[in-house]
Amino acid sequence: MKVCVVGSGGREHALAHVLARTAEVIVTPGNPGIPFSTNQPVKEIEADLFVIGPEQPLVEGLADELRKQGKLVFGPNADGAKLEGSKSWMKEILVESGVPTARHGVFTEKEAAFDFLQNLSDLYVIKTDGLAAGKGVLVTSDLAEARQAVSEYLSGKAFGTAGKRIVIEEGLTGPEISLLAVCDGQTAVPLAPAQDFKRLKDQDEGPNTGGMGAYSPVPFVEENLVERIMDIAVIPTLETLKRKGIDYRGVLYCGLMITPDGPKVLEYNARFGDPETQVVLPRLETDLAELLLGAASGSLNSNPVFSNDAAVAVVCASESYPENSRTGDFIDGLSQVQEMKGINIFFSGVRKTNDGFATDGGRVLTITGIGPTLEKARNLTYEAVSQISWPGMQKREDIASNSDLYKDK
Repeated sequence: MKVCVVGSGGREHALAHVLARTAEVIVTPGNPGIPFSTNQPVKEIEADLFVIGPEQPLVEGLADELRKQGKLVFGPNADGAKLEGSKSWMKEILVESGVPTARHGVFTEKEAAFDFLQNLSDLYVIKTDGLAAGKGVLVTSDLAEARQAVSEYLSGKAFGTAGKRIVIEEGLTGPEISLLAVCDGQTAVPLAPAQDFKRLKDQDEGPNTGGMGAYSPVPFVEENLVERIMDIAVIPTLETLKRKGIDYRGVLYCGLMITPDGPKVLEYNARFGDPETQVVLPRLETDLAELLLGAASGSLNSNPVFSNDAAVAVVCASESYPENSRTGDFIDGLSQVQEMKGINIFFSGVRKTNDGFATDGGRVLTITGIGPTLEKARNLTYEAVSQISWPGMQKREDIASNSDLYKDK
């Protein structure tokens, strides 16, 4: 089987890495660190299956175009990708489906948004309605900061047109998890849960990012909790989409908070998470190519099986990320880390030089370690990360460090 992966980041590298166990793989446009990369336009490529990684081409309708050409595609059409392209529409789907979620409102006018904030307490969540590369979310306990964000979002100063409509939510408390479900338009099967870390700095300080690390499995998530999430969130959402004539074939990424009142959905994404993909897929024992082919063709017939190993991923980011990204710094230590057993380097923001690789984006590398326990995987990952360096490199030191806090909750 030949599989074409569309995208250029660490997520696409991880997809290609795991797909290549059983399939011939090509990645477009890829990046210099992904060995299967090509500059050939996706619409000119012949393959048995197309897997679309990033959200932007899904929202813009790439899956629709490929399907019109008779291609088999894993990734929703634009109507389904609207779950990620519009947070206000996603909230409408959650409400219509009866899925537990935070109390919220949708606003285009500042004064109405300020009035809604006054009726909340303790924790305020401000989100752009449109795509903002994972950065259009503010969580704060400071009402003045929340009001300032509302003003900057709605004016277009912060995120352009993506923020001129906003969603404001009450803040929820509890540990967060990510559950990715593979969908074939009729039903869905869950992948292994993961927990990711969105803030730039340790102890969840600093601005939101696209993700600074992740781990899987999650000790406090039992099998019956996964089943419950599928029953109360994923399946009802798919049924609502079907009623609306939306044939959703792809990943439904469910971001949840496990509150004292049970799991509540924070967000849906229409694609594999990054960096969750880099810890979930390396643990997969099922043939990924066959799994995604079954979903794309509307005939899922297997439940994914995962190894008992744990995976921990740490993202190494460039100086000034996420506000902007310094580029062109030589990355030192890659050759030593590539020789380490149990370590995968997933490349994203890199360029090739005569001497090796240099930075060329915000999130530059994801280092994933695999081990028999979460602790051993974490130690291995940080041993590898300690050997990577470039001027201004940013990383978190606390990925998976406190997962034991939730074991008995």
